[in-house]
Amino acid sequence: MKQSKKQNKKQNKKQNFSSFTLSQAYQHLGLVMLKPWAIDFVPKEPSQFFLQRLDRLQQTFDLRAYEKSKELLIDAVCEEALYPNSALKIWKGAALSSDDLTGNVDYLMTDRKDYLDRPYLCIVEAKKDDFEQGLAQCLVEMAACLWNNRQVGQEIPVFGIVTNGETWRFYRLDPDQQVYESAPYAIGSWPIVLGCLHRVFQWCLAHSQGAIGEG
Repeated sequence: MKQSKKQNKKQNKKQNFSSFTLSQAYQHLGLVMLKPWAIDFVPKEPSQFFLQRLDRLQQTFDLRAYEKSKELLIDAVCEEALYPNSALKIWKGAALSSDDLTGNVDYLMTDRKDYLDRPYLCIVEAKKDDFEQGLAQCLVEMAACLWNNRQVGQEIPVFGIVTNGETWRFYRLDPDQQVYESAPYAIGSWPIVLGCLHRVFQWCLAHSQGAIGEG
């Protein structure tokens, strides 16, 4: 009983991802500046299935005014970039914790299992198009992913994405605590957005299979 109370007290001391400001997130990771990241990707042309689905979504839903509707666009883009990769799985709203962080992640990528294990990537929706707050949340979520991988002996980079569905920005946190940031990419150029996403998903797959290497 005493042990349980101690565990609960420790759990209560953990800070929620969404409570961080950008300056607090930088300080938590010991960052001063992010490094530029030029992703080595090959443009990926959207499939006819994706274009038809996107057209139906745009005709059926408002994809700009409300956050829940924007999720539909994010879902469709991630599905298109990941297909036909059957070794990885995306979780929505999954719980994630480290020794001092906790919360629920908008999107989390792991190996395809019935349970959540070894998080490789987190995606944060930029609520109300607030990319600064989205980055703050993404940074601490990546830190939690890195911590979880270390618990099972995995010293690997983890990836992050901040998006409002229309603009996508990519991040990489290396085990040495260096963080890299890409330029923002807009969905006006689908081959670029899908190419970047597909490349990041390929790196996640390489981590899953033990063949590490980023560019």
